Amino acid sequence: MISSNKRNPDIYHGKNKKSDFFEGWYFKFVQPRTGNTYCFIPGIFKGSHENESYSFIQVLNGNESSFKYLIFEKDKFKASTSEFNVSVDKSSFSLNKVDLNINKDNEKVFGTLYFYNIIRWPDSNINPGSMGFYNYLDFMQCYSQVCVVDGFIKGKLNINNEIIDFTDGKVYIEKNWGRSFPYSYIWIQGNSFDRRHGSVTCSIANIPLPFHLRSFTGFLIGINDKDKFYKFTSINRSKLSIKCQKQKIILEANNKDHCLKIEATYKEDAFMKLYAPCNGQMIPIARETLHGSLQVSLYNKERHMLFNDKCSYAGVEFSKNYTNLINKNRKVENSIN
Repeated sequence: MISSNKRNPDIYHGKNKKSDFFEGWYFKFVQPRTGNTYCFIPGIFKGSHENESYSFIQVLNGNESSFKYLIFEKDKFKASTSEFNVSVDKSSFSLNKVDLNINKDNEKVFGTLYFYNIIRWPDSNINPGSMGFYNYLDFMQCYSQVCVVDGFIKGKLNINNEIIDFTDGKVYIEKNWGRSFPYSYIWIQGNSFDRRHGSVTCSIANIPLPFHLRSFTGFLIGINDKDKFYKFTSINRSKLSIKCQKQKIILEANNKDHCLKIEATYKEDAFMKLYAPCNGQMIPIARETLHGSLQVSLYNKERHMLFNDKCSYAGVEFSKNYTNLINKNRKVENSIN
């Protein structure tokens, strides 16, 4: 029998995991007027020994490029195995709202945010969630799920004695779980476009195969525009090209019907080092900025432009050795220039 958490990747996967396991949910909030951007990452880490396990909340302040890693006892983590509902200490997180009550290590965050008009990644029983049938494979080092591609916020937070009204701002939610983060990866996300409502999310990673077989580059890219969703993924046999320049990553992808180009620019001094699992430990190896900028262009095969806009307050994250993903011999058919 296929377990419910494989059909519904949003929910907790670690109930029967005793060691060498992590799971974390990523909530990104963008304030609509000032662009204040915050992320909260609740999660659980289970080390090789019982005394190495704990729960956590990571807090990212994009405007100040500051970061807090708040550690709690393991039993402060609670999660439903039937629906998306997790809590760490006195804070709870779900698909429809977050209720934050944090007062630890000089970090104080209080308040409730509600989400509405949320957009999900289109899926099916055969291909559940954004990773599709990969969810059914047990050998994966790291699994990923885009829970909410785009949505709006209602509510305020008191963050370190400053009231921030996120009403009409944007929310994005995703999660990761497994044994360890990928050896090399690139992640790009944005849903604060200049001229129209839209959202884009990209995950590209080295995926090792079992039995010492060769690894491959897996990717999932989704763009939503006016309730139309376009997928460029390993599963639907899309093709991908990656180019890197100084403080810029350029992705070009195409599937049988569409061509996509994403130019992500960033500043090196805006990165924070997040904690991520590696070799049985949680260590600060994930470099992320919340102040990236995206230029996104989408065409059909007749070269008619369907989407062309700039996105601010974008998330850009990559591993130290992300350039290993670049395959200079692989070109995108009908490349966009």
